[in-house]
Amino acid sequence: MTADPRPVLLVTNLVAPDRAGAFQALHEQQGLHLALFGGRSHHATGPVEHLAIPHDHIAEREAYTLAASGRYRAVIAGTAGRTALPAAYLGARRSRTPFLLWTALWAHPRTPAFTVAGAPLLRFLYKNADAVITYGSHVSAFVAQRGAGNVHIAPQAVDATFWTAPAGDPQRPAGAEFVALNVGRAARYKGLPELERAWRETGFSAPAEQLTLVGDGTPIGARPPDQLRNFYAGADVLVMSAIATRDFLEPWGLVANEAMHQRLPVIATTAVGAAAGELVRHERNGLVVAAGDAAALAAALRRLRADRPLLERLGTQARDDAAAFTFAAWAAGVSEALVSVGAAQGRDR
Repeated sequence: MTADPRPVLLVTNLVAPDRAGAFQALHEQQGLHLALFGGRSHHATGPVEHLAIPHDHIAEREAYTLAASGRYRAVIAGTAGRTALPAAYLGARRSRTPFLLWTALWAHPRTPAFTVAGAPLLRFLYKNADAVITYGSHVSAFVAQRGAGNVHIAPQAVDATFWTAPAGDPQRPAGAEFVALNVGRAARYKGLPELERAWRETGFSAPAEQLTLVGDGTPIGARPPDQLRNFYAGADVLVMSAIATRDFLEPWGLVANEAMHQRLPVIATTAVGAAAGELVRHERNGLVVAAGDAAALAAALRRLRADRPLLERLGTQARDDAAAFTFAAWAAGVSEALVSVGAAQGRDR
């Protein structure tokens, strides 16, 4: 049988820096065309402006025309946007092209708008997409419970080469014996009030113990990757204190991957996708505590402060475990989904 030379259409809102490498890996394996419609993103960084992958900038409704054109051997669409997802699905059905849903959701938002429109659409697509591609086992379980039958994991990844490289200028506060680091915007779902309450409950005091907050809305603010790597290198533990809110549940949290590459153990709550998706594992490479439980978070911090051998062991294992979460592994997961619908190319057919 002759290989189908047509590319795969991927409909998404933007290409964040941590997505660019994953998309490039998939493009090299399968041939990719991106349809980018802009819009809101929960990524901490802006979009990549110069892409080596073929792409178009479109209005959301134009996803229908592209998917229906017959120029693609498969159509993949994420859950971002308002009309791009149903437009891509209907276009794929029009051209009889396999349609794959790419989703990060492991809980549906409880807002009125999503309850009326978004949830029914996704429940339909879980059952009717030819395949569903997920961030991890937590999302796979969620969609399977709602009728998805052909589910594949494409694990979240960052640029391992960059994040494992030695930091040029590790940032560690003077006199600090134990530094806990939180990285992320000061959004409510990040659980900063819970973290600050937990920190007070530890009884820690400066300069021996210090909590460093980095990200939009914090005193330090957001930092570019090279500076952020310095903060990881100067810390003892990354703390991800996310909670579930009415309109959002952390799908993953790529800062976990970044920190673990720098040999940092992670304290994560059960509302962090990277913990639910089995990157951060309790007492293997970090500690997992109940979301919203400041006392449990404080106890985890005190435990790592008091047990340096445990801290070192968890950090070493964190680095080893993060090594499996690569751009190539993400692309392989998507390729497996394409194989399952008869739309893979080359050796993955």
